[in-house]
Amino acid sequence: MHHVAASGFISVFLIGLLGGAHCIGMCGGIVGALSATQPGQVARSAWPRQIAYNLGRILSYGLIGTLVGALGSASLLFNHVLPVQMVLYVGANLLLVAMGIYLMGFTRALAVLERSGQWLWRRVQPRTRRFLPVRSWRQALPVGFLWGFLPCGMTYSVLSLALVSGSAWRGGALMLAFGAGTLPNLLLAGLLLARYRDIVRARLFRLGAGLIVAGFGVYGLLHAEQLGGMLWAGICEI
Repeated sequence: MHHVAASGFISVFLIGLLGGAHCIGMCGGIVGALSATQPGQVARSAWPRQIAYNLGRILSYGLIGTLVGALGSASLLFNHVLPVQMVLYVGANLLLVAMGIYLMGFTRALAVLERSGQWLWRRVQPRTRRFLPVRSWRQALPVGFLWGFLPCGMTYSVLSLALVSGSAWRGGALMLAFGAGTLPNLLLAGLLLARYRDIVRARLFRLGAGLIVAGFGVYGLLHAEQLGGMLWAGICEI
């Protein structure tokens, strides 16, 4: 059982890691700005700002995942009336397939999903202005936390998995694992932006990453009857 749960966390970590091109497209501008040095500063001064920004961002993922996981676990209470558990599980894996296709560059289908979160972002984004421009890690931390609410198809895809995780703590842990997977991409993008962006946006890289992410979704769909039924027992398999 513990092995099965661990595989779910490893899967979402890899999804975050493989979605490098998407992460840089969404957050590349802000992480690049965090690396800009002020007069009299040296380049290494960007590290505390980058780390604080990403810590805040990952913490917000964990909070959102906890709330979504709690919501999902509450919905499972109605499973004796409707197959809520299985419907959520299948929907989550369909979103993973769509995310993989999106990473391969064949469709903008997830852009519709991202637009659905714009209403919240319009309320959150103005709160970031009080911390800009970012000159220290103390400003970068809240900016990162607020930036975690940026509408992102990849984040929403993993949130759908948090929804079927079975509990608040598993939903939060899944999103923390996902955030940890995105960390190398955004740290490298912030400090080596132009060169690293070229690598992760290469056609071959995007194709391989998209195939792997879509593969997670296809695997989940093929085993939906077996794995979806485990959710009530509290097993997180992706």
